[in-house]
Amino acid sequence: MAQNKAGLAREMIDSTTNFEDDLDASDDVLLDSTNFLNDDLKTHVKVKSTLIGNLIELTKNGAKVVLQTTTDMCVDEFGLIHSGFIFGSAEYAAVAAVNEANVVVIGCRSKFFAPAKLGDLITFEAKGRFEDARKREIKVVGMINEIKVFEGIFQAVLLERHILQTKIDELQASFNPKDFL
Repeated sequence: MAQNKAGLAREMIDSTTNFEDDLDASDDVLLDSTNFLNDDLKTHVKVKSTLIGNLIELTKNGAKVVLQTTTDMCVDEFGLIHSGFIFGSAEYAAVAAVNEANVVVIGCRSKFFAPAKLGDLITFEAKGRFEDARKREIKVVGMINEIKVFEGIFQAVLLERHILQTKIDELQASFNPKDFL
């Protein structure tokens, strides 16, 4: 029985078309038109989109990221996607919604509601709050079609300098966890 299930899963994985195979001319225009978003993005500009997703919408205090799952993300022969890729895409959507050069995520409360599999297209929508403060809270929801697979509340802080240029004492002095309770 297990071999039958594994064989069926392998057959499903092998028959799943790649995202690139499904692109037509109108999709090429859509992908090209999102390139301007990267010009407007002030943070995470060197992130590898094949592992973390593509930014498709950027608004004030909002962002949308789409992750196409690939074999590099699979953890087993069934095509189950490692949740770290899902979380990474959600975090990317969160920092894009803040869209400040020195934004750093300092915490997150998250839930995974359903698994993702090879070939899934996951859309993450992020909405930020507290836009005038150094400390921000961003809600991110990840969906596969109409199914919610992820929800998280990210806490972020805006630093004056890059996190790797900031002294730990300065960072600790400016952070009060009670601000997020």
